[in-house]
Amino acid sequence: MVLAAADRAALRALWKKLGGNVGVYTTEALERMFLSFPSTTTYFLHLDLSPGSAQVKAHGQKVADALTLAMDHLDDLPCTLSALRRLHAHELRVDPTSFQLLGHCLLVTLARHFPGDFSAALQASLDRFLSHVISALAADCG
Repeated sequence: MVLAAADRAALRALWKKLGGNVGVYTTEALERMFLSFPSTTTYFLHLDLSPGSAQVKAHGQKVADALTLAMDHLDDLPCTLSALRRLHAHELRVDPTSFQLLGHCLLVTLARHFPGDFSAALQASLDRFLSHVISALAADCG
């Protein structure tokens, strides 16, 4: 994956600013996705999807951990995320569109919480990063 140095710097600064709260924001993004795009709840029928539920928070933290892992391995996303790709594509059979919807909801969530920091350039950097993550979840490692 090729992200420009400016993108990498902006993303690392954002992740530093988010600190230990990445899970809070990814949980809010999941809740936003479930409310805005009810079809995405299909994959979570076994969970309590009510806002603030412990199960949604736990899954939000898993998403946060995966994105943080991706942030730490920007040059090797397909291999870094290969276990997640296998799980979501082959076992859970998640429609890749759901990842795009979650990425959109994360952008909205972060823009809401950081309006002064969320410039068009930061949005573009984060959008490129999320696009690469989504692509890696559909790509083979090799």
